[in-house]
Amino acid sequence: MPYATTPDGLRVAYQVRGNGPPLVLLAGQANSHHWWDGIRDDFHAAHSTVTIDYRGTGESDEPRTAYSTQEFARDVIAILDDLDIDRADVYGTSMGGRVAQWLAIRHPGRVGGLVLGCTSPGGPLSFERSNEIRRSLAVPDAAAAQQALAALMYTPAWLATHSGPYQTLGDPTMSARARRGHLTASRDHNAWEELPAISAPTLILHGSDDLLNPAANAALLADRIPDARMTLIPGARHAYFEEFRASASPLVLDFLTRKAPEA
Repeated sequence: MPYATTPDGLRVAYQVRGNGPPLVLLAGQANSHHWWDGIRDDFHAAHSTVTIDYRGTGESDEPRTAYSTQEFARDVIAILDDLDIDRADVYGTSMGGRVAQWLAIRHPGRVGGLVLGCTSPGGPLSFERSNEIRRSLAVPDAAAAQQALAALMYTPAWLATHSGPYQTLGDPTMSARARRGHLTASRDHNAWEELPAISAPTLILHGSDDLLNPAANAALLADRIPDARMTLIPGARHAYFEEFRASASPLVLDFLTRKAPEA
């Protein structure tokens, strides 16, 4: 497996599949590249895909320092440099959408089209999940917490007909310390003030019934990012990109094909 070395000396694993213009796929909090296993092939007719194992997940090193979404974005740049990719489209979901925001803000020349899925701007003006949801995920019984998370990711109809395993419920190889670090990084994300600096053509996708990351955050992002387009997927929960892939993946591909020409 290939690795890139970050400025602070960590090895970060990445995976490249397919041929064509590069599309970077960024997973949610406390997940490795396996987050994308169910739908990655949807993009290979038009793109090669690049995924990463965030620091602390999969085959990547686990740092002893704090985690942040800005640090994750710097890791993505290290991977693009290792691959000699000057510019790529970026599709980030959940925490990956927060990471993607920093990529577009801090490295505008490296991002072509930007897709932000089931994510939020962070900060005090964003919409947080309810205390009831927080409590359901914090119960001591690990199996009950996983069941609660699955119900936030997928509709009852999907869960009734798909027995798993579900690749979106967290990387089982992570240490407890790394998991806490990812939680902190995602929780402390705040790009609110800098979102208007994003110049990449941007599409915002969100499930209308997402309670894990409330769907109202999609409108906040659309208002803050110049000329951003927004689509809510009716009936979808947090993992809209998997359960509703038949509509979500074509939306992404169509947007990336039709986005404004690069300068």
